[in-house]
Amino acid sequence: MPCGGGDIGLNVWVENGDLLMYFSRSGTFDENNTLLKLGRIRVHLTPNPLEGKIFKQELVLNEGYINITGSDGKQAARINIRADVFNPVFYIDINSDKPLTVKTSYESWRYRDNQMKGRENNQSSWKFAAPANTLTYADSVNFVNNTISFYHHNRDSTVFDAAVKQQGMQAVKGEMYNPLKNLTFGGVMSGKNMVAVGTNNGTYNKTQFKAWQLQSSKPVKQQAIQVTLYTKQCAAIKTWQAGLQQVLEKLAQTSATAKQKTIDWWHQYWQRSFIDIEPDNPQPDSANWQVGRNYQLFRYMLGCNAYGTSPTKFNGGLFTFDPSYTDTLYKFTPDFRNWGGGLATAQNQRLVYFPMLKSGDWDMLKPQFDFYLKTLHNAELRSKVYWNHKGASFTEQIENFGLPNYAEYGTKRPAGYDKGMEYNAWLEYEWDTVFQFCLMMLDEGQYSGKSISKYIPFMESCLTFYSEHYQYLAKQRGSKPLNGNGQLVLYPGSAAETYKMTYNSTTTIAALKTILSRLLELPNNYMNAESRTRWATMLAQIPPIAFSSFNGKQTIAPAQLWERINNQETPQLYPVFPWHIYGVGKPDLQTAINTYLYDTDAIKFRSHVGWKQDNIFAADLGLTAEAARLNTLKLKDSGRRFPAFWGPGFDWTPDHNWGGSGMIGLQEMLLQTDDKKIYLFPAWPATWDVHFKLRAPYNTTIEATLKGGKLTSLKVLPEERIKDVMNMLK
Repeated sequence: MPCGGGDIGLNVWVENGDLLMYFSRSGTFDENNTLLKLGRIRVHLTPNPLEGKIFKQELVLNEGYINITGSDGKQAARINIRADVFNPVFYIDINSDKPLTVKTSYESWRYRDNQMKGRENNQSSWKFAAPANTLTYADSVNFVNNTISFYHHNRDSTVFDAAVKQQGMQAVKGEMYNPLKNLTFGGVMSGKNMVAVGTNNGTYNKTQFKAWQLQSSKPVKQQAIQVTLYTKQCAAIKTWQAGLQQVLEKLAQTSATAKQKTIDWWHQYWQRSFIDIEPDNPQPDSANWQVGRNYQLFRYMLGCNAYGTSPTKFNGGLFTFDPSYTDTLYKFTPDFRNWGGGLATAQNQRLVYFPMLKSGDWDMLKPQFDFYLKTLHNAELRSKVYWNHKGASFTEQIENFGLPNYAEYGTKRPAGYDKGMEYNAWLEYEWDTVFQFCLMMLDEGQYSGKSISKYIPFMESCLTFYSEHYQYLAKQRGSKPLNGNGQLVLYPGSAAETYKMTYNSTTTIAALKTILSRLLELPNNYMNAESRTRWATMLAQIPPIAFSSFNGKQTIAPAQLWERINNQETPQLYPVFPWHIYGVGKPDLQTAINTYLYDTDAIKFRSHVGWKQDNIFAADLGLTAEAARLNTLKLKDSGRRFPAFWGPGFDWTPDHNWGGSGMIGLQEMLLQTDDKKIYLFPAWPATWDVHFKLRAPYNTTIEATLKGGKLTSLKVLPEERIKDVMNMLK
């Protein structure tokens, strides 16, 4: 069961009478760029009410904590587990009706160096290209004045250094952003009147560990355990220790009000937005009801990394667990997740963050946006070093320092191959996913009304790259930078990872047209006249989207031309989502519907699994029955003990791009917008009772109840926006 808040994630369970939990924090990347867990905690009670006949573990969503109760008939105990949203700390509070002895252990499988072997390297940025004898280095763990101190301090050489050298960026290394250098993370576990009682060794799920133990000095009815965390890039351990001490001192000063502030935050979080399906008839066996419940559960998981230093990862977020429970062949440590820790696959990552727009969780977009702002300069340096032109070159498999992944860049590259390119059949020439994050930035401004001026240079740099690079490539082939119509020649390109070596990819054209148009719609204070002229000129240079036909019906083509198919995405429908060029209430909707219904690749690739977004396409096209079918498959119970731990899909468990795409699809069934137009229930079955609250552009809130096929209540704020609402069920 997940628990957390702020930037802390806990996996909590009771096993053989012991309370156990993994704990993770955003941004804890080691030398290999593995997102390391911080450890495992075990709590044992003597005598032990948790071994009794009465047992209950409850995730209290409204206040963001876990409550565990147990009774053996003679003694009862209650354990409350909560993370502070505003401070790097979590608590385990134990209350018993009779005195008992509390023993808590900090368990580490990184008490010694671990050599990663074979597929285990997939947890890092080395992946399938790892050097021989690659190690996950040991942490430092010690007793300090009856507390347990633990930390990991990155050594001088990291995968950042290897990537810079591999990719020929040494000349500018000194000015590059490096998030791994001297990164130190860990914390301290403490408990009032608890004393150190030594260490022992053990094995959990075939992974050896060492345990450092604290025990209550005498039997107690109440025992509080506090785990305080600290992360900082600092060359000296003493500097990190001093910073941790400052956090402890601050917590001591604010402890009286901290708990209530966290509870209040969760209260307002659930009031921002919600989707309750069949609210008057909760039936756990009903697939419809599960869809609404699991939407809420997954949104809770996203809320646990609301304010992290790094984005919520698509391949498990903060809630991965022993990998053998996902795949029995993966007998690795709990640090394992497939597809890397600091590495972001942009196509997957976008699905985690798009749903935060309609849910009103705009403050939670910051970690993802900051990821790109921090790496912007490095991406611009790529263009300067390789091609001597301007603009930010963001690739698809991108590290948290803005360079391509070491393995995916290619370690066996042909002599003379363009150093700015990934030598990779799936990833070559795929640079346009970054525009989806540009779109989120623009949408945040439109939804919230807040200034997005700090994102304008980023968006302009991404556009500059496309303008300059494709004219650069054209001049490598011939004398003219544009075609005979005065348009950019977007070749070679890519339509997602699927249609490769494209000529005028539809994903790229839709992205460029949308971002350029939206930028030009911004108020004058965002750009000067010179910039506006430049972007208007570029917009006129974007070629049109290409079309095809199936069964004599016009459809959207993935590109004008392509050489091969490499994956199983459906980029011919990206003009529907995320670009919303086609959709309910928009021109030529039938062409997009034809693409969904008749394009043979679109049909062949259709699925609800993982990052597949057919559920979103169906909703945005107003295909109600199809949207209901696919979103039910997306969001029904996962089959695991926690119903929103979907996966592994194409990635890992819990699969966050599975959950994110499910959230988007459900939102789009209920509410779609076109500038100021608001379409209510555009793909919602009239037989599904629902009470929901979602956000729309221009700081608009929509709360509605559908019961028995009828709209029984509708609240629109501000009230004057009700004139823009169209009930599509009528």
